[in-house]
Amino acid sequence: MDFAYDARTNALREQLLAFMDDHVYPAEPVLEEQLADPDRPAWSVPPVVAELQVEARKQGLWNLFLPGEHGAGLTNLQYAPLAEITGRSPQLAPPALNCAAPDTGNMELLAQFGTPEQRERWLRPLLDAEIRSAFAMTEPEVASSDATNIATRIERDGDEYVVNGRKWYITGAMNPRCRILIVMGKTDPDAAPHRQQSMILVPRDTPGVTVRRGMKVFGYDDADHGGHADVLFENVRVPAAHLIGEEGAGFAIAQARLGPGRIHHCMRAVGIAERALELMCRRAGERVAFGRPLADQGVIQDWIAESRVRIEQLRLLVLKTAWLMDTVGNRGAHTEIQAIKIATPSTVEWILDKAVQAHGAAGVSQDTPLAQLWAGNRTLRLADGPDEVHKRSLARRELRKYA
Repeated sequence: MDFAYDARTNALREQLLAFMDDHVYPAEPVLEEQLADPDRPAWSVPPVVAELQVEARKQGLWNLFLPGEHGAGLTNLQYAPLAEITGRSPQLAPPALNCAAPDTGNMELLAQFGTPEQRERWLRPLLDAEIRSAFAMTEPEVASSDATNIATRIERDGDEYVVNGRKWYITGAMNPRCRILIVMGKTDPDAAPHRQQSMILVPRDTPGVTVRRGMKVFGYDDADHGGHADVLFENVRVPAAHLIGEEGAGFAIAQARLGPGRIHHCMRAVGIAERALELMCRRAGERVAFGRPLADQGVIQDWIAESRVRIEQLRLLVLKTAWLMDTVGNRGAHTEIQAIKIATPSTVEWILDKAVQAHGAAGVSQDTPLAQLWAGNRTLRLADGPDEVHKRSLARRELRKYA
């Protein structure tokens, strides 16, 4: 692996860093004001995001995550340092570049598995940020860490499928601009465990779809990303042409979708860690305790040194994983994808914790971004598979070498 960024990546990095300085960071207080506006329509994304999108698209900083004909044509290795930069302001930068989950994963899924008609109807407007989408997989009544548990039913009835079930923490589904849900459910409960599931496109306004409530995350509603919904499907009928792929392919499609999604989260999380370390260092230079600046205190120096070491370790593992995905494919990078999903959120959580501690009461307040960064990062230890599932799978893979 060549650790140097190529010419295109370096050019995009410089452009994106300037975009962050000139547009994104100044927009952070604007976002906070707009989210607090009592007249803002419920769950709507604040208008500052759309303003940033206009500028980003004008600069060509658009759909950077998506390889191939539909996106910017970047490899995973080229995209990794760019995603890291956007992670420094995760509420604003990813959506500004149309590189925010869950739309990213849904666009990848449609690009890879959608029919021409499905891509024209749903992928095209998503690529243009005209609509938003959601991915409905997690359920409240079963342990969704084991996707074979999913109980939602998708049953064929003539030229239609009928969907019944309940999903929750469906990111983006509270957004009034969310137009389409990709729903995972069982089409054949009697098939082999990994062939029971299918995926189907369900327009959000289909009769029988009820968005019951918005779910909070450590008290945050995440309205800037369209919230997380509790959704009920009651005899929801959609055309059979809305099925993605074939019946029984849902589990395989989910794994294909979640692989890139996992590394994108980890790429951005490295940027979150860099932002936390920067805030910690600035705080250490500004505050005095027991007659000495915090920066002179040994314990603070230890936190800073450890944070730098851990960030560099994470970045190298993420870059190696991206390189493997580009060279041997997602299946060949399976071990590394699981490794970064295990290592990154918990390591970044440690760095955020130390940054919070260095700030004292301010670290848990709304006056710094640290509390919300911590809450968002903590959810990554659950999203796209909890730590324990990845560790179980990774350990079994290692043990097979010696069986």
